[in-house]
Amino acid sequence: MLVKVFGAAVQGISATIISIEVNISRGIKFFLVGLPDNAIKESHERIVSALQYNGIKFPGQQIVINMAPADIKKEGAAYDLPLAIGILAANGNISKEKAEQYLIMGELSLDGTLKPIKGVLPIAIKAREEGFKGFILPKENSREAAVVNNLDVYGVSNITEVIDFLNDKIELEKTEVNTREEFFAHINAFDIDFSDVRGQENVKRALEIAASGGHNVIMVGPPGAGKTMLAKRLPTILPPFTLHEALETTKIHSVAGKINKETSLMTQRPFRNPHHTISDVALVGGGAYPQPGEISLAHNGVLFLDELPEFKRTVLEVMRQPLEDRKITISRAKSSIEYPTSVMLIASMNPCPCGYYNHPTRECVCPPGMVQKYLSKISGPLLDRIDIHIEIVPVPFEELSKKEELESSETIRKRVINARNIQSKRFEKYPGIYCNAQMSSKLIREFVQLDTESENRLKTAINRLNLSARAYDKILKVARTIADMDNSENVKPNHISEAINYRNLDREGWGG
Repeated sequence: MLVKVFGAAVQGISATIISIEVNISRGIKFFLVGLPDNAIKESHERIVSALQYNGIKFPGQQIVINMAPADIKKEGAAYDLPLAIGILAANGNISKEKAEQYLIMGELSLDGTLKPIKGVLPIAIKAREEGFKGFILPKENSREAAVVNNLDVYGVSNITEVIDFLNDKIELEKTEVNTREEFFAHINAFDIDFSDVRGQENVKRALEIAASGGHNVIMVGPPGAGKTMLAKRLPTILPPFTLHEALETTKIHSVAGKINKETSLMTQRPFRNPHHTISDVALVGGGAYPQPGEISLAHNGVLFLDELPEFKRTVLEVMRQPLEDRKITISRAKSSIEYPTSVMLIASMNPCPCGYYNHPTRECVCPPGMVQKYLSKISGPLLDRIDIHIEIVPVPFEELSKKEELESSETIRKRVINARNIQSKRFEKYPGIYCNAQMSSKLIREFVQLDTESENRLKTAINRLNLSARAYDKILKVARTIADMDNSENVKPNHISEAINYRNLDREGWGG
């Protein structure tokens, strides 16, 4: 008897429906075709054991299973459950009409219990698109799938529940999540706050500008000045997720298997903080079975690279293109996968190996030329892609010991949201562009009109600092953001001057 059941394969951050065709005829062999990997080939033993444990006899006939489309490589143990259901339906143990109405995924233990799987959200979205009645999957993943409306989601803990449900012996409980309610309940729940930071008003200002326009930032300063502390608090002043952004980010984390069972939809922007020993593949994504890297996991959030010069040169260089294009394409001989990488890059570094170059009180002990050598670990093209360069000085004791209440993240966030709203209205005719940092050269010419004084200031700065054409664009983008924060229609000379001020590392002679 020939039966079809349905599963799904995840490619990049979208899913493809896999039709599992099972034919049982006379004989004794077991054939599994359609480019399965070793984990799927081993499912035979898991299925046999799970059925036996639950008192169900495995068919002693020839079984041929085809996973179509047969030219897509299938991987992982998540196909155990649909394969088992397909075999039972072909053997007449289960109603095949009902089995065909549902998309089924799950990994089996030897006793028939179901283990959680990766990539549930893209699969659920695809199931709704294709008009399936419902989605049967492990209980731990059910909340994540329930984000998708107009789809019946059934979380199950054992294969016997699936069999009884498909034979109309029991009714399974639908998993329902009020996405909007949960989303808005946790959207501003932060443990840390900008009011914890004493002093550093100029850096706070720079980070507020960065948050308002989505700009990349590099902070240079001695150890203990508060670089990491400030960077970790940046997500608390970013505008809250829109539902669309939350869905997109959750998809990536779902594919990478980073969603825990209590989470349905991510409510806070991601903050990724990889260690400097990271490999280039781990940062941008890839591997034998391509997975999203740290830069994609930080999509719509913050990627923080602490101690930037300590990262391997190759790691930093592979970031150039994704930072500019806001997507990365991982190509293989037979396929290519695209992951989004729209991140805010926040980097921090010491000015020299000892950390005390330009320190107001402590002497730098690095030999001559060492500062320059240390800075040269970061290439010019990468620095070019960073909009705001800011120097940090240590906080004096007087500032640390002050008792007054400082400005909270919530207050700053309101100003940031206001600036972002101005930008949303500006770019509403341009899909995929949400903030000033994403402007192309054409849009810069359209939305940044300079008067004569502003132009002269910019010309002087570019000639003095020997800036590139990309740095010129970056200054205009930052100036546009500062103008938006001032609710100014046009970019004024003082906005240009402040933006030029944030190109410290471009100055010739910086670092000796």
